[in-house]
Amino acid sequence: MSLNSFGHLFRVTTWGESHGPALGATVDGCPPGVAIDEAVLQHWLDKRKPGQNKYTTQRREADAVRILSGVFEGRTTGTPIQLMIENTDQRSKDYGDIAEKFRPGHADITYWQKYGIRDYRGGGRSSARETAARVAAGGLARAALAHLAPGIEIQGYMVAMGPRGIDRARFDEQQIDQNPFWCPDPVSAEDWAGYLDHLRKSGDSVGAVIEVIARGVPAGLGAPVYGKLDTDIAAALMSINAVKGVEIGDGMAAATLTGAENADEIRMGSEGPVFGSNHAGGVLGGISTGQDVVARFAVKPTSSILTTRKTITRSGAETDIITKGRHDPCVGIRAVPVAEAMMACVILDHWLLHRGQIGDAGGRIG
Repeated sequence: MSLNSFGHLFRVTTWGESHGPALGATVDGCPPGVAIDEAVLQHWLDKRKPGQNKYTTQRREADAVRILSGVFEGRTTGTPIQLMIENTDQRSKDYGDIAEKFRPGHADITYWQKYGIRDYRGGGRSSARETAARVAAGGLARAALAHLAPGIEIQGYMVAMGPRGIDRARFDEQQIDQNPFWCPDPVSAEDWAGYLDHLRKSGDSVGAVIEVIARGVPAGLGAPVYGKLDTDIAAALMSINAVKGVEIGDGMAAATLTGAENADEIRMGSEGPVFGSNHAGGVLGGISTGQDVVARFAVKPTSSILTTRKTITRSGAETDIITKGRHDPCVGIRAVPVAEAMMACVILDHWLLHRGQIGDAGGRIG
């Protein structure tokens, strides 16, 4: 299996399977001199790890990350950084019944059709367990951004669970870390708790919409035509397990606007251009405008459910299947820290590309 890497200068390669002994990431291109240790990375992994509440899979993993190379005396050396996370709570026996069956909604059937072999234990490489490695790499990217561009901040949160969206009039950033859904609307968070509890007990699942924002991104990141910032953000978010749609700024809703409504008007402020709105999501022509970079993505319902579904076996026989094991009733919950990690990796990568190509050259306004 090829294509396990992403990024240009800050390049991340993830490795490992859901039920293997370990998984992790090899990060190449991290600048030297960045202060980092395992505790810094662990902070972000603790946001993603399973088993923290009844609304996520009850698989119990410490997700303890180890730094095996590329760091000396608490700082990056500029050489490849190897990050490893051991798997400690695999229950492969949960998947014995599906060794010959394809789970509807999963990558089982496509992996088999492509490779002629598949790891049926939790999906192997296609499992969302792989995203732990991304979060570890994203923690490293955040540390590098704090060192190189300390004004950049990245935050993700859930804006819809199934058909139930937040009321943006109640948006309270302080609420995001105060509930298990990373929800900025306390009223919606309470509603979602009851809604998801009912689905969980009935053996069903539901999808979600996640929004992630990068604040303080300077103007000029990204390049036309094939190196657009929003292209790489969209690709990074789309690569997350179960994601079925990505939009930047107003996204699909922009199609409902007129040109007069959609164009973000510009005035001159005391410190540079000031935009009257941000329908573009902080990116024009693939290049950052200096506004908040805003992305949003849809996560499908978890396909592993206790409801009987029709399927076939490897021999082509028709059969039914119930997916046992420990699964997220709404995988979108744990997608929030993954989204933040992917945004951090892309922003750092483009910051390094911009510095390498442009340096201090660039058009001045005012």
